[in-house]
Amino acid sequence: MKELLVATRNRGKLKEFKRLLADVVETVRCSADFPDFSDTVEDGSTFEANALKKAREAMLHSGLPALADDSGLVVDALDGRPGVYSARFAGEGSGDAANNSRLIQELYGVPFTNRQAAFVCALAFVTPDGCERVFNGRIGGRILDEGRGSGGFGYDPLFLVDGFDRTMAELSLDEKNAVSHRGQALRQFHEFLEQGG
Repeated sequence: MKELLVATRNRGKLKEFKRLLADVVETVRCSADFPDFSDTVEDGSTFEANALKKAREAMLHSGLPALADDSGLVVDALDGRPGVYSARFAGEGSGDAANNSRLIQELYGVPFTNRQAAFVCALAFVTPDGCERVFNGRIGGRILDEGRGSGGFGYDPLFLVDGFDRTMAELSLDEKNAVSHRGQALRQFHEFLEQGG
């Protein structure tokens, strides 16, 4: 593919996308490359609905094939919250530190054995000629009481990855891409492009 717009301003996320798609997409652009690009109102009740809405709006605005993800954390002990509200769990405009703090507060008193969680990703691809596809990824883990590691972003420092003795923020970028929810969805998208999608 010659050119693809990834509907994000998150540089950490964009770095992951570029690395995984380098051999199948010549130029990966992002929302910040378009000065008048307005953020999508993510009002869907599912990750898939939000991802499709973002991809559709990005494609219409740019005229380019667009890729958008909606990802988040679902915690069993919190009945699936923060879910689609992961980026604004502590309130609209809240940052990673505030969201992580709220998560720790809400899990206060919940034993480690009951802190199962998963990172979930819905990745939507929309083209000007009407193609729409959604790819999904999921990785399990548990939530810690305090953050560990300096890599990644969001809830990564609190998320102890199943099968590892490290958090998502302690994994190298290559390790993270190999196992993460977003990495899984991106690999499905990569295969789709390789097969001529």
